[in-house]
Amino acid sequence: MQLPVISRISESAPRRRLPPWLKRPLPSGDFSRTVDIVANSGVATVCQDARCPNLSECWSKRHATFMILGHKCTRRCHYCAVETARPDPPASDEPDRLADAVARLALRHVVITAVARDDLDDEGAGHFAQCVRAIHHACPTTTVEVLPADFHARVDCIRLLCDAVPELYNHNLEMVERLTPQFRPQGKYCRSLDVLRVAKQAAPQILTKSGLMVGLGESIEELQQAFRDLRGVDCDVLTLGQYLQPSLDRHAPVDRYYRPEEFDDLARYARSLGFVSVAAGPFVRSSYNAAEVFSESRKRIGINSLVP
Repeated sequence: MQLPVISRISESAPRRRLPPWLKRPLPSGDFSRTVDIVANSGVATVCQDARCPNLSECWSKRHATFMILGHKCTRRCHYCAVETARPDPPASDEPDRLADAVARLALRHVVITAVARDDLDDEGAGHFAQCVRAIHHACPTTTVEVLPADFHARVDCIRLLCDAVPELYNHNLEMVERLTPQFRPQGKYCRSLDVLRVAKQAAPQILTKSGLMVGLGESIEELQQAFRDLRGVDCDVLTLGQYLQPSLDRHAPVDRYYRPEEFDDLARYARSLGFVSVAAGPFVRSSYNAAEVFSESRKRIGINSLVP
């Protein structure tokens, strides 16, 4: 298969030197225990498969973001490190193995994401719902945040997942509208907005959340428009982080690195639009400090506990 133009460009483009504020801590604390629990579960994590820069920090705190439905994605996005290949059939025992890992990590809040499964009739929504129910059954005080693919904005799939009553429905817009066809050819900007709109309509009590990356060539005005678009579908929580190139040969190069004060300015603008909570910074990701972001959001809407 011929590589897309953007990948060929990235092969000849040297990796930018990281600015001083983009440094991460070494493993400490409970890192080894987290490694063991994740390995024994047999469930993939986006921390590993997407090469998250926060892995050392989060795993040292026994925080992990699980990626269900395997580690092979049916889509190819030019910013993502997850493998694109024909996926294996869903593992029927995965919900129980996942719930056991959540219990052993003693997570008070867990984020579950998944590869896109365009090969399945329900695009994986039913399996996703089983995982949510298994965690709620095994860990009644643990809140669950789901981060699925777009399900092509199918109302039946989104409702199927919402019927499992996750406490938060997260779906990332990823980038501004102009750049979406270039970097995310199998996704659609408006379709992602539709996902959040349908989720909020299907279950108004569930918080909705979305995230964007910066540093791909967008303008500040385009980012502000994306924030307004998210508020237009009643998205409650926003995350904003720096795009970091996973590899030199297969992924889009970084256009520029935003300074911490630029993230602060963008966060202030987003809050002015009425988001319940905004997390913005160079290393912010959808699942980074997700428990704290969720707790803050619930407090702001008058729910004072993480307990469902």
